[in-house]
Amino acid sequence: MEIIHLILGKANPQRMNGVNKVVHQLATHQKRQGRNVSIWGITKDLSRNFDEREFETQLFPASKNPFGLSSQLREAIQKKMGKTVVFHLHGGWIPVYAKLSKIFSQYKIRFVLTGHGAYNAVAMQRSKSVKKLYFTLFEKKVVQRAHKIHSIGQSEVDGLEQIYPNNKKFLLPYGFELQADNIKKQSSEKAFTIGFVGRLDTWTKGLDLVIRAFHEFQKMDNNSKLWIIGDGPGKADLEKFISENNVSNVVLWGCKFGSEKDKLISQMHVFVHPSRNEGLPSSVLEAAALGVPVVVSKHTNVAESVAQFKAGISLVNNTKEDLKEAFLQLKQTDQNAMNRLSENARKMVTEAYSWDNLISKYDSLYL
Repeated sequence: MEIIHLILGKANPQRMNGVNKVVHQLATHQKRQGRNVSIWGITKDLSRNFDEREFETQLFPASKNPFGLSSQLREAIQKKMGKTVVFHLHGGWIPVYAKLSKIFSQYKIRFVLTGHGAYNAVAMQRSKSVKKLYFTLFEKKVVQRAHKIHSIGQSEVDGLEQIYPNNKKFLLPYGFELQADNIKKQSSEKAFTIGFVGRLDTWTKGLDLVIRAFHEFQKMDNNSKLWIIGDGPGKADLEKFISENNVSNVVLWGCKFGSEKDKLISQMHVFVHPSRNEGLPSSVLEAAALGVPVVVSKHTNVAESVAQFKAGISLVNNTKEDLKEAFLQLKQTDQNAMNRLSENARKMVTEAYSWDNLISKYDSLYL
């Protein structure tokens, strides 16, 4: 069976786009385990400005019409008629998928859909009236035509069920590519350092809660630091929010990748991600893989694993008060206990989010 991942973009892991990073890792590990897999990307820029990869990548021009499909992509799909192939579409509320799903149906080609958090209950409430209309006109056809609908967390299963009760549900988390040398070193930062990595979307990522909780925590530990790694359209608003609330010792590092990012994360004492709406944040797994205890909301879809493995703190309520208490609790934890949290965090990644253990389970998505 041939598996073709179809995405917007190039599946470049050296970008802030989490979907592209996950799809790159999924295809890489599928290839290593003997699957016939490739990635097709729809992009405005057809240059192959990415590192060499283990699987084939084909790029197709994006249409100016968001619902439009290039003739090159249509012809490439047509050539797959009658073959044992399944397309794996990534992302939700993507106009071109409405056209693609119709073509797949016409050509009798199976496809599966991963929403990457697009259908969870909180996401569905944002622009609710617009999404309701769009779902009726376009998105409903996509999910109806899909062979299976893959969710990476229970919140997305529940959210989709509210608008489209179905028996196509397939629940399975992402994996994480754990590097052998990703070993937490003792932080060189003497000051208690709380960190975040991700897209700078203040409301969605709960960064307003982080700033307010950190401001309150500083009253008990005025030497503490907050490091925020990432970029996005919300950066200016975030800087304004920090300034208006007179919060000190906050460092906005901007985008960091590879070893530079790992080095910064490894110096954090605590990693925080109180998202209000999420698929499955790879940054939480990156921090845990480096042995950094994590503080997460239930909306990250990682909270149950964090609680199960005792890898940090799963917030009961995603509030400023609960966050502050979590920071205080970890600050007061002795070094031996922090070391155990660090070991548990790595164990969580290697056991619950290992691609090697998950690839065979993904096979069931395509059958």
